[in-house]
Amino acid sequence: MRPVIPYVTAALLFGLGVYGVLRRRNAVLVLMAVELMLNAVNLLLVTADTTTRAALPHGGQVFALFVIVIAAAEVGVGLAIVLQLYRLRGSVALDEVRLHEHPPDAGPEPAVDPDGRTAPTGSAGPTASGAGAR
Repeated sequence: MRPVIPYVTAALLFGLGVYGVLRRRNAVLVLMAVELMLNAVNLLLVTADTTTRAALPHGGQVFALFVIVIAAAEVGVGLAIVLQLYRLRGSVALDEVRLHEHPPDAGPEPAVDPDGRTAPTGSAGPTASGAGAR
């Protein structure tokens, strides 16, 4: 068997997945592109396992099985995040996601003193007893 065809196919699939991750704006399509890249890696692992004599028999197939398990977990967590994003924002467009903003229903941020510690709730600032003490 010539291993060139599966290697080229895996490279094309991986390249298509990278293009999908970089160019798509829909979160579901980005997840599908990541799955495409993982399947390309699986094809590469199985092809390398069948064409080379390794010290560990069927090592590539075992690694491919681990990649399949990781891909299944990634789909579950990724789709849960996308579903929650759709519930909150009404869209799964990645351009509209702002990770640094707080949700509108969240309360005010706790006050932080210059040392980096959070001030107790209900205090507006330094008190008379602690203002000059350092």
